[in-house]
Amino acid sequence: MIITKTEIPEVLIVEPDFHGDNRGFFMETWNRKRYAKAGLDVNFVQDNLSHSTRGVLRGLHFQNPNAQGKLVFVLKGEVFDVAVDIRVGSPTFKQWVGITLSGENKQQFYIPEGFAHGFCVLSEAALFTYKCTDFYNPSTEGGIQWDDPDIAINWPLSDPILSEKDKKYKPLREIGPESLPVYGGKRDE
Repeated sequence: MIITKTEIPEVLIVEPDFHGDNRGFFMETWNRKRYAKAGLDVNFVQDNLSHSTRGVLRGLHFQNPNAQGKLVFVLKGEVFDVAVDIRVGSPTFKQWVGITLSGENKQQFYIPEGFAHGFCVLSEAALFTYKCTDFYNPSTEGGIQWDDPDIAINWPLSDPILSEKDKKYKPLREIGPESLPVYGGKRDE
């Protein structure tokens, strides 16, 4: 297994060991001991699976409090996946990292707690799965406008299919800092 830091060091690309032959393939998608030894020592408490069609964009979502770290990957199809640092006081605040994940490349993407997350589907359909470090809590969920000009994500589509909820999200500059996670985990009193 190879774990690579991105431009935002806490955001990681994981390339699990993969064993394939004429019958198909086998790969271990999570093993707490092996991943911890490789530098990803987190406790996951919930797994999620979504199915989406071409052009669907889900995001940019976050929870605060109850921030969720996520290990995401694609079982079938292809997506462009994005992590945005929204931690107040972070040296990489408003910066983003994007990666193409697919059933073919079998890469995983680790988005740490305190980041907004979103993805868009590039293939006809995609099965997207992820492990979370905290439980979903609808009372603490938030979101950011998918095409926020201050973040300037280079999405590979211009007219995505959005949920009604995602259509209503505001740009990051219109979200009060009290609603965002804090770098280092503690607010100044």
